[in-house]
Amino acid sequence: MEKLINEFSFGLFFWQLLMFVLLVILLRKFAWKPILNAIESREEGIKGALDAAEKAKLEMANLQASNEKLLQEARLEREAMMKEAREIKAKMIAEAKDEAKSEADKMITNAQAAIQSEKKAAVAELKNTVAELSVEIAEKVVKGELSDKTKQLQLVDSMLNDAKLN
Repeated sequence: MEKLINEFSFGLFFWQLLMFVLLVILLRKFAWKPILNAIESREEGIKGALDAAEKAKLEMANLQASNEKLLQEARLEREAMMKEAREIKAKMIAEAKDEAKSEADKMITNAQAAIQSEKKAAVAELKNTVAELSVEIAEKVVKGELSDKTKQLQLVDSMLNDAKLN
């Protein structure tokens, strides 16, 4: 620059200015438009990428909300299933208790009936045994009493006296 100012020559300045203008024209024609087109396409690509990122972000938020909703529904369904299972369990336990109680009552009733029948059978057998023993004892006593003829006649007379005629 110093040379340009110190040795101010119109020719050198003219040629430098002409070269600069030609360089600008050539750059504008061959380099400037492709550079601007590349920058614009790059800018459009960046805008597209930002738009796609925003759409992806919105989709992600929607998916997350949808996932939260599904998770909440799954939790509610699980709770309902657990409640139903608890109710079924309680019902099954109550039914089993009732069935066991009725079965136990039936067994107690059957046992009491068996005890009563055994008791009656034992009493009847005892009566039969007592009757047999009584008959055997009476037979022995009567044999002893009736072994003598005089005793037989006295017995018949006492029975006749005890018997009343109509």
